[in-house]
Amino acid sequence: MHLESDVDASVVLLAIAGRWDRTLWKTSTERLHKCLAEHPEALIVDLSELDDPTASSAPTWVAAQKAAAAMDPSVQLALCIPPDLPLADRMQRLGARSYLPVYAKVRQARVAIASRLPLTERLTLTLAPEPEAPSLARNLISDACLAWDRVELLHPARSVMSELVNNAIEHARTEMTVAVSLRGAGIHLSVADGVATPPRLIKLSRVRRDQPLDERGRGLQVVGALAVAWGTLPTRTGKVVWATMQPRPPKAKRQPRNDAPRLPPGVRNERPTGLR
Repeated sequence: MHLESDVDASVVLLAIAGRWDRTLWKTSTERLHKCLAEHPEALIVDLSELDDPTASSAPTWVAAQKAAAAMDPSVQLALCIPPDLPLADRMQRLGARSYLPVYAKVRQARVAIASRLPLTERLTLTLAPEPEAPSLARNLISDACLAWDRVELLHPARSVMSELVNNAIEHARTEMTVAVSLRGAGIHLSVADGVATPPRLIKLSRVRRDQPLDERGRGLQVVGALAVAWGTLPTRTGKVVWATMQPRPPKAKRQPRNDAPRLPPGVRNERPTGLR
């Protein structure tokens, strides 16, 4: 099983190979759920090397399509199956009812999906690992939030992007591609660099008297606190670290308080009889 993302985490490719059995079904289902949790704009599932002569894996791909369509915003799902395989014929019939496109090759799927992605709703920037990189990335976030009327997300998204870029400068030290894209009511941030090793959360050290305060590890803690989700995906040249920002849900209206005095227990609240 091979997983690969493009540099802005908008399209994810999942290749599944081997004999279709219960073990591969379980692994494939778990990986599909993980890919959808990353919330890309599109997910391509390459089944060219899947050994499934009876097409018994078909319900798995239909279920994945339903899960992708139910997301907000929905995720485009496409299958890549050579036309001479039995699974291709069955998925063509099932996919026609569930709007699940099937392509012969990955290249065809990429071209078809690229034509449907909202190209005007994504901003990208290539940065060197220099001290001014975080500032330039924050400015990109400001431009996007103002252009897309996502002002509520401007400051938290600037903080998250700054931490992602700083992390790439410190650990990858390679040229990076910074991207921000519109995802429904929120925005999606990503930083792609040239090192495959994924970032990891560092347990914060305890504050000790007469010892310098270790600030390492606070960057991803900030990302986790401000983003509704974040993660990392491998790319052809390294990895991409992404984060999803969503506006806060409106606060529920507080019920008016009843300030009427309460009677002691056991005392009946009877209507006064009046005086004669």
